[in-house]
Amino acid sequence: MLTWVDVRMPSIELDRSYLIYIDPDAGAEVRLADALQKRAQGGAIGVVTDETVAMLHWERIEAALRDRGMRVVSVVVPDGESSKTLSRAETVAENWVRGGLDRKSVVLALGGGVVGDLGGFVASVFLRGVPYVQVPTTLLAQVDSSVGGKTGVNLPSGKNLMGTFHQPLFVYADMSTLTTLSERDVSSGLAEIVKHGVIADPSLLALLEERAEDARKPIEEPVLLGELVRRSCTIKAQVVAADERETDVGQPGGGRARLNFGHTVGHALESASAHAHSAAGPLRHGEAVALGMLAAARIGVALGPGDPTLEARLEKLLPRLGLPIDLDRRLDAGVLERLNVDKKRSGARIHMVLVDRIGSTVITPVEPARLAEILLGSKPR
Repeated sequence: MLTWVDVRMPSIELDRSYLIYIDPDAGAEVRLADALQKRAQGGAIGVVTDETVAMLHWERIEAALRDRGMRVVSVVVPDGESSKTLSRAETVAENWVRGGLDRKSVVLALGGGVVGDLGGFVASVFLRGVPYVQVPTTLLAQVDSSVGGKTGVNLPSGKNLMGTFHQPLFVYADMSTLTTLSERDVSSGLAEIVKHGVIADPSLLALLEERAEDARKPIEEPVLLGELVRRSCTIKAQVVAADERETDVGQPGGGRARLNFGHTVGHALESASAHAHSAAGPLRHGEAVALGMLAAARIGVALGPGDPTLEARLEKLLPRLGLPIDLDRRLDAGVLERLNVDKKRSGARIHMVLVDRIGSTVITPVEPARLAEILLGSKPR
């Protein structure tokens, strides 16, 4: 049954509320096309997707759009983080210009987090901003990157160092796309659901602990996955609506910044793994966040406010979800040096999101050297 989460963005100039549709039924592309047709103003639809998603899902979605008389200009980019660059954004925009997109056009970002971030970023600056729709096709994108309006591309120095805030017209999560994911990609998305439970909803975390193995089975357990997506999106929507641009770290719990739990060290690990030579390849984003949550739990205890049970609880849950816990093996001075270009740095300090108890966070400014001391000093010798 089609459900939705209502994201109400506070604004006195313009009502920018939107819906996150969660559609578990066959024929979701038809309902997506209907929703898009209602919101479009007659302009062309500019699509960006990647090679894998185009092969798996684009044909049926394109047919539904064209059946409703919509003109489509699609751009297919290579898979992976290598497409999240300024040069690739320029290529996408040039293709849309040549395809005749104008200010009445709507952008459709069809894919995982890379495509969503790239498509949203280009939409936010193309012709000084056109509306866009997120159609996330991975669990990670459905519960995290597609919600909240953050867009961005990477620089050689680090992830998401160029970006904008640009809220979508709506988000459409076609749950059938999850059945095409690898086990590793499903697990990566589950990491963000763990994060949402840890920072905001003890009952969500408990549900994951009760049914961890089932949560890894989108084909056999679609109802469970739909419920996890709905509850996770509800948490993120509530946090984002209260602090859209992550400017109010003075809010109880840190405002939108609390969504960065696990991301400070996680981004450093993810970036380092992308430049390392490993048979397993680079860390998935969710895998890095899982390790980052372990690091944040350890840092919280060392600094005082942290929940002393959290690290052990995560160490039990994460492997059941197919996520790594080998934090100590991966930590070194080179990884932690990458904290110096973290977006959450303010002056000489990094605003760490720490969990004082399940469902509650605090923001603690910490010098990168102190973080390194805690994490490297705690490694087994």
